[in-house]
Amino acid sequence: MAPLAPRRRPRTTTHPVDEVLPLPTLSLYGFQHVLAFYAGAVLVPVILGNSLGLSRQELVYLINADLVTAGIATIIQAWGFWRIGARLPLVQGATFTAVSPMIAIGQGAGGGTAGLLVVYGAVITGGVATFLLAPFAGRLTAYFPPIVTGTLLTVIGIVLIPVALQDVGGGAALSGGPRYGDHVSLAYAGGTLLFILLVVRFGGPFLRSVAVLLGLVGGTAVAWLLGDADLGAVEQAEWLGVSTPFHYGLPHFSVFPMLAMVVVMLITMVETTGDVYAMGEITDRHVDGETVSRALRADGVATVLGGVFNSFPYVAFAENIGLVRISRVTSRFVVVAAGVFMILLGLVPKAGAVVASVPHPVLGAAAVVMFGMVATVGIQILAKVDLRQERNALILAVSLGAAMLPTAVAPFFERMPTEVRAVLGSGITLGTLSAVLLNLFFHVFESRREREDIDWDGLAAYEDGAGPQTGTAR
Repeated sequence: MAPLAPRRRPRTTTHPVDEVLPLPTLSLYGFQHVLAFYAGAVLVPVILGNSLGLSRQELVYLINADLVTAGIATIIQAWGFWRIGARLPLVQGATFTAVSPMIAIGQGAGGGTAGLLVVYGAVITGGVATFLLAPFAGRLTAYFPPIVTGTLLTVIGIVLIPVALQDVGGGAALSGGPRYGDHVSLAYAGGTLLFILLVVRFGGPFLRSVAVLLGLVGGTAVAWLLGDADLGAVEQAEWLGVSTPFHYGLPHFSVFPMLAMVVVMLITMVETTGDVYAMGEITDRHVDGETVSRALRADGVATVLGGVFNSFPYVAFAENIGLVRISRVTSRFVVVAAGVFMILLGLVPKAGAVVASVPHPVLGAAAVVMFGMVATVGIQILAKVDLRQERNALILAVSLGAAMLPTAVAPFFERMPTEVRAVLGSGITLGTLSAVLLNLFFHVFESRREREDIDWDGLAAYEDGAGPQTGTAR
């Protein structure tokens, strides 16, 4: 009698991305994503709220609304339904790209809650535009080559760093006063920055991923012990609170702020496209044009929800993409669990009050690191561009100059109409428009003769590092 053949184990068809882990493991890894996400997530509402002069109570509400909406956006992106959501472990958070334009729009509309209403009208418009443009994402990315995306990310970081430095000095409220930039503020900022650097230098992979969060906690704790942090708002805040639609009133839809936000969302579409392909590589999950379109639809839906629920535009967080790569936990349901944790945190006003109580110098030091890293990513992309070409060099040079105009010369556009000033007052918007239009001028809207005279294949090989190519032009 022939021996029995060994029984083969049935092959599993479940991709690691679709694996549902046990609840304790799911919760642990999900909370780790929240820790990596939290510091960057709360910077956007804090910086915007302080710039528009919101009260402490309004700022707490803004933080909690952001967390709830970010949790919903994350679940939509990772879980997915119909043709919405990439179904990848992508954590969604408020994009830094929109910070400077939102500040310019809000201040141009008078600041405070009145400014927020104009911001939310623009945010809703940007979300609708993103959803409608999602199927055409492949065509749009052709207009955002590395020279454009690298310039934009560099501009975003450079323009936002002065906003962070203002907090290092003590915040906008103290600007021009005797206490602005005093030794106490500089000591807190310097100590927080040093602590973050030490954690990155000597900490393990997980500690490095939450270094900014630890810096915020450590700096605030020291300030509280020395009597320089006011936690009274934490005691006054309720334990439970719900974000309601249009809390500050119905949004105002103004033409120029709406156009500015559509431009911002075009930038985030390119960012999301890169994030989706990066996550596909990390998780070994096939990504195609339909996957990108689903991810962008999720961004659009989440951004519309942001305008309705008093929040912001949303995009995948690069910090959490790095965490997936480090931890090698690729289940998208871990990110769904993180979204649930975000919603729960957003329903606790006391948690938002703690964040709102972070001293300005501590927040500024953390923001310098975050925004500086954004600029660094842009420089890394630009390193792959042949800047020896005069056209590429001019795109970068002019765009940087345009971006710095509202920052270096604040009253430059003050005689413009309010709605125009809301657009031109944003260095990110000016830099973006310059980079996109100059790229169209130099590389897209060329005459047919110029296209025929250039050896495009040879140029592509040259840019890829193969050296100059010989032969006749096409």
